[in-house]
Amino acid sequence: MQTDFAERAVERTDAPPDQSREVLDVRELGPPEPLTRTLETLAALPDGTVLVQANDRAPQHLYPKLADRGYEFETVTDESVTLTAIWSEK
Repeated sequence: MQTDFAERAVERTDAPPDQSREVLDVRELGPPEPLTRTLETLAALPDGTVLVQANDRAPQHLYPKLADRGYEFETVTDESVTLTAIWSEK
């Protein structure tokens, strides 16, 4: 199922379709864990990987932190999950 999340998010955003994908499901976590885990995961990912965060809401507090770090991102809603594709143009 997690691969489906990544595929749906990448198809509906401007995330690079040819890069590998990693899914981080933070729907069950309380604040500030989704933000913290997402930033930690991004720091550990190999270059050229799109991170797809699955959440129950748009991660508004994450957006400025991603922008400060030079990431591109786009959020879409898919059924009962909010998917944020995060990638680097570097």
